[in-house]
Amino acid sequence: MPLKGLAMDMDSREGSITSVNGPVVKGKSMAGFKMREMVMAGNKKLIGEVIALDGDSGTIQVYEETEGLKRGEKIISTGRPLSVSLGPGLIGNIFDGIGRPLVYINKLSHGFIPEGIGFVSIDDQKTWHVAVQVKTGDALRPGQTYAVIRETPLIAHRLLVPPGVSGEVVRVKEDGSYNIKEPLVVIKTSDGGRHSLSMYQEWPVRVPRPVFDKLAIQKPLITGQRVLDIFFPVATGGTVAIPGGFGTGKTMLQHQLAKWSDADVIVYVGCGERGNEMTEVLEDFPKLVDPRTERPIMERTVLIANTSDMPVAAREASIYTGVTIAEYFRDMGYHAAVMADSTSRWAEALREISGRLEEMPAEEGYPAYLPARLAEFYERAGYVTTLGGQRAAITIIGTVSPPGGDFSEPVTENTKRYANAFLALDRKLAHERHFPSVNWLTSYSGYAKVLTKWYKENAGTDVMELRAKMLEILHQESKLQDIVQLVGEDVLSDEQRLILEISRVIKTGFLQQNIFHSEDTFVPLKKQYRMLKLIGYLYESGLKAVKMGIPISRVRDEGLYRRVTKVKYNIPNQQLSGLDRLEEEIGSFYNALMNKYQSN
Repeated sequence: MPLKGLAMDMDSREGSITSVNGPVVKGKSMAGFKMREMVMAGNKKLIGEVIALDGDSGTIQVYEETEGLKRGEKIISTGRPLSVSLGPGLIGNIFDGIGRPLVYINKLSHGFIPEGIGFVSIDDQKTWHVAVQVKTGDALRPGQTYAVIRETPLIAHRLLVPPGVSGEVVRVKEDGSYNIKEPLVVIKTSDGGRHSLSMYQEWPVRVPRPVFDKLAIQKPLITGQRVLDIFFPVATGGTVAIPGGFGTGKTMLQHQLAKWSDADVIVYVGCGERGNEMTEVLEDFPKLVDPRTERPIMERTVLIANTSDMPVAAREASIYTGVTIAEYFRDMGYHAAVMADSTSRWAEALREISGRLEEMPAEEGYPAYLPARLAEFYERAGYVTTLGGQRAAITIIGTVSPPGGDFSEPVTENTKRYANAFLALDRKLAHERHFPSVNWLTSYSGYAKVLTKWYKENAGTDVMELRAKMLEILHQESKLQDIVQLVGEDVLSDEQRLILEISRVIKTGFLQQNIFHSEDTFVPLKKQYRMLKLIGYLYESGLKAVKMGIPISRVRDEGLYRRVTKVKYNIPNQQLSGLDRLEEEIGSFYNALMNKYQSN
């Protein structure tokens, strides 16, 4: 399973350790090393990366525990940057922050990751059945598919010509079973050389994989969560921030998006979170069934676990490992979604390493380059044309854990600059058991206007007008509640009291969602639209009655309001005729009420 080519790539350049400060190791005799080069530090050959060079001296951040390292031990060059191996074996697997498979490591050393285990990666002994797609004499270009492996029933793993490689096919193996290191195709390059294509390729995690073109956002990421799909839409190829204090449900919301969103591939990065939360992911995901295919969801999922007790430097690298794997599947033509939980823990790792490097701190101790690093990460999202000519996307959804729920702290503030959807989770809503606890007053989505045409064509012609009306009612309700808190509800007019009543229906009947209810955990977009339209009809009918002078006590029929609120449970997602009957009931009730008052 270790990729033995790594040892062969090592050259004779060596330095020696002069000091050790946690994950930061300094060395001398390193004039021949390169920035961002991967090295082996000490007698245990711990994996590290060169992050600073100054003449003969160099600084390394080590991705393993550095206990036991001593001055004078060797620093050995590998001649290449920190990279992840991309090929069959990624789907359904669990990796650490630098791409080492934890299931395999657990077999070697039960319960913990030993220092100096080396750069193990995807299994190079397992054989895969390959269907070769090219023949001798074919001209290959970057991004073109030369073979296909059915990795899981949900994912056809397309083997692509790496970026920067092209030429004429001179030798091809027949369809059959091979391991990932065995050459399948040999091409003759323009300079007359030979290049072998096997099942895997390596890519530096900090370098974005190239695309042919970036495209404008065209469609939403359908999640089945009403507060997102209608009120604050997430775009396919977009960027999303989910900030919230402790206990507001950030991780659970990300779990819902991973389970129910219509992305083809999920890359879930547990970045510095508590071990029990990651354990829940590892235990739950293998049991989950993909609602679209009725297959296990792990057949389209890659997990990266770098919990809070793992080396801090590997935590800093974990989000780059995750997005690189997502880019690999994007290049195959799939829509990949990256769930980064949480970018605050990643930023804290950045801060710790920066402090050990004795860099000048900026706001709250974070390094001055925090905004640049966040931008580098979120800019790797996008809806693109791949090198192979397919349209595909990466959606990045990152949670933020501001201390004390303070959204003015640096990570949240800088994330807002680069994420176009901001789903602010509210502690008060969470304490009221209102989930998802997305605050409709402080959240926003920059994609709502861009996606208006798509929603009109695929949900309902007036869906965005309904959304705007419901948001306006909720904002009015917030202002009215301030008055109610001061002097009571009796001072309000009946029209204002109707806004309070309809707001309760919107919040309880539409925005609040029960992940444990079979009908409510995922709601199709068509039902979401019909539910919102029904609430809008209830409001317009009640407003018409109030304007006729009918008292609010008669306009608000408790049974009718309860039935509207409960449609999320009582009307099956695929049988919406009950909504038609309830709409008729609303119309009949208010017509009878207004006729009665007119006759009087």
